[in-house]
Amino acid sequence: MGRRALDAAGNTDPALRSSYLACQKVNAAHGKTYYLATLLLPPAKRPYVHALYAFARYADEIVDSIGAKSTNDRSVALAELSQRFFADLDRGTSAHPICAATVDTVRRWDIPTEYFEAFIESMQMDLTIDHYDTYADLDKYVYGSAAVIGLQMIPILEPTDDAAYAYARDLGAAFQLANFIRDVGEDLERNRIYLPLDELAQFGVSPDDVRARKVTDNFRAAMAFQIARVRDLEASSRPGIAMLSPESQPCIETARILYCGIVDEVEKIDYKVFDKRATVPLRRRLAVAIPAWREARRARHR
Repeated sequence: MGRRALDAAGNTDPALRSSYLACQKVNAAHGKTYYLATLLLPPAKRPYVHALYAFARYADEIVDSIGAKSTNDRSVALAELSQRFFADLDRGTSAHPICAATVDTVRRWDIPTEYFEAFIESMQMDLTIDHYDTYADLDKYVYGSAAVIGLQMIPILEPTDDAAYAYARDLGAAFQLANFIRDVGEDLERNRIYLPLDELAQFGVSPDDVRARKVTDNFRAAMAFQIARVRDLEASSRPGIAMLSPESQPCIETARILYCGIVDEVEKIDYKVFDKRATVPLRRRLAVAIPAWREARRARHR
């Protein structure tokens, strides 16, 4: 499937094809919902989305690796990746197995470098910051770690209106905040709390309460407050999907429903995020993806 997509994109360079295929494998292995949505894009667009996701995942894995590497080792590895990536971007080519495809994607679609600078900055924050006192503090991290991924994708999705960028930022933030809600327990393993501490305090929840991994009524109320923000951002992002090319809309609509649907699953497990990982069931994913696939085919034929 990956090779056919590269053929459709007109990519014939062996080294680049190898990098794009490596990026597709990363996406398929780690971003199952995201990967499913990507398959709804026209084949010629898919490799570029894989490249953007794989670069973000590659950097994230450097930052999130625990046990095997010290914070200093991870900081050095991230700095080396950053220096290499931006140098390769200036040069226009890369020999790195992941960066090669990402550099090609950035230059082919004229994606602003500033989005990648913001992303690296947020990855650096993960090495030094273990909590956020306010949502305003967290928002800076969310912008660089997630919102810019949506902004990077917009040129590939071929918007009909530049207003689509602001909506993409909202949707990217909703995705990231949904992840924070689902992964409270996993994030504690890395000594991080991504829920704004002042907002937790409004419901009588302290950082020590979170670290104790106890699901109380206060904790449920605090989580419900965070879920409401995800739904507000998700709702405000919807007009932007209609501003994308018709061929791109089923992909993003599917991602919107399934990714933001994570918070529905958190509610269904009664906020017991320390004991279970809230996931969107396969039947739900198929119920959304199959009609979207049909719509994607109709859009391509039109």
